[in-house]
Amino acid sequence: MSSWISRVTASHNAQLVTTAVVSGVVVAGAILGFQKARRQYVIEDLKASIPSISQEHEATRLTGYGAAADIFAPTKEDERSIALAWRARQGDYDDDLILEQLARNRVFLTDEGLAKLRSAFVIVVGCGGVGSHATAALARSGVSKIRLVDFDQVTLSSLNRHAVATLADVGTPKVHCIRKRLEQITPWTHFDCRNELFGEASAERQLCALDGHEPDYVIDAIDNIDSKVALLNYCHKHKIRVISSMGAGCKSDPTRILIGDISTSTDDPLSKSTRRRLRALGVKDGIPVVFSTEKTGPGKAQLLPLPEDEFTKGSVGELGVLPDFRVRILPVLGTMPAIFGLAVANHVILEITGYPHEYLPSKARDKMYDGILGTLQGFEERLARARGEDIQGLRIPITQEDVGYLIEEVYHGRSVISGLSTRLCLTRWRAPEDGFVDKRTPGQRNSLLQMRDLVCMTKEEAAKHEKEVLNGKKTPEDVYDAKILEAVGERMEEEKRYERFR
Repeated sequence: MSSWISRVTASHNAQLVTTAVVSGVVVAGAILGFQKARRQYVIEDLKASIPSISQEHEATRLTGYGAAADIFAPTKEDERSIALAWRARQGDYDDDLILEQLARNRVFLTDEGLAKLRSAFVIVVGCGGVGSHATAALARSGVSKIRLVDFDQVTLSSLNRHAVATLADVGTPKVHCIRKRLEQITPWTHFDCRNELFGEASAERQLCALDGHEPDYVIDAIDNIDSKVALLNYCHKHKIRVISSMGAGCKSDPTRILIGDISTSTDDPLSKSTRRRLRALGVKDGIPVVFSTEKTGPGKAQLLPLPEDEFTKGSVGELGVLPDFRVRILPVLGTMPAIFGLAVANHVILEITGYPHEYLPSKARDKMYDGILGTLQGFEERLARARGEDIQGLRIPITQEDVGYLIEEVYHGRSVISGLSTRLCLTRWRAPEDGFVDKRTPGQRNSLLQMRDLVCMTKEEAAKHEKEVLNGKKTPEDVYDAKILEAVGERMEEEKRYERFR
């Protein structure tokens, strides 16, 4: 072995190779060592550039949604406004000055009405374009206690429609932006700010009393369907007066804006989805809403679908900052949310003060729904009798509320066959399999009919359908054309998607 090493080292070529290898190892080691040292230096430099967070530092804790509590240090004007507002809320503010500021409201509403307004407690959920204008109008009109609930921050795109936000407010929570600006106008108003996302689980806490004062009114200015439905359902169930703003997006005609019962709202996708979800929860009317009857048309703004490349990134529900929250930018003309918000505030002022006002009445169709339910019961009994079933005491698992939901929300008050809106009824679309009557409970017979089995027709169309399809040997495909089959299929698929909310 030693002789082999001696021969190798004596070779000139071997010496060159050895020298090259050793040099390469040394150079590689030097390069790797330099890179490691450089990375360490960069990391230490980055750490050194990050200031420590303290009570005095301008950075503060973030909320669970990344909203900063206070990014910009208050100006001297802000500090004076904050001090004045604090003294005013402690009673250190001349009441004559307040009455002078509210003089026009006072002569309109009378002293009694203004006193009711000044002692009112209103909760505004959603502090964007609609909510900010509603809040500003209420504060300027004399409401003394206002709770603001919103998790979001002011953005640059908010400034085209927000009532009080300025460029300096971008990045700050909307609730504190509104409080800070309105305290400069009505320093006696007490603002209870909740920089939080409203939800079903937090409804009780967010809609609770303030200093023992239960809310006189709640304003829904939310554009998230889940939160909107949760808020309206909670208020309806707990008998809290509430008014809801429907969609201002893609609207441009202020003459089409109405205030009416939610059952009368039409031509508004947000209203339709909200109304349908609430009906599934047993709430069909009794909630006033601000909505627009404006229809879309050529050249008008529309809510465009998400581009295909967005769907390739994964589930659409995962594209938003929050679960089940909208991920699209809504086309909004800045004036329309303001009109919606002022209409909402106007309603609240009239309601609290007892000032006379009349709006569109709700649809009173209970008798019609009862008649349709009776007709459906007759269809099921005849179908069971034709199959040799004992129909004594046969029940169907469909209620008057279900009938109203199917007629109004699924089939929009029209026959799926002809589009007629008179003499309507509900009937099975396909003939059921044998055994559609459940007899497992002694002394009780009930049909296994489900809502998704039913379609809306006129009575004449249903009689023909019963003869040819339900009691005959034909299928709907044998009787109806492709357009009708497609329409029924779309309605049934849509209803399946809504079943999870029932």
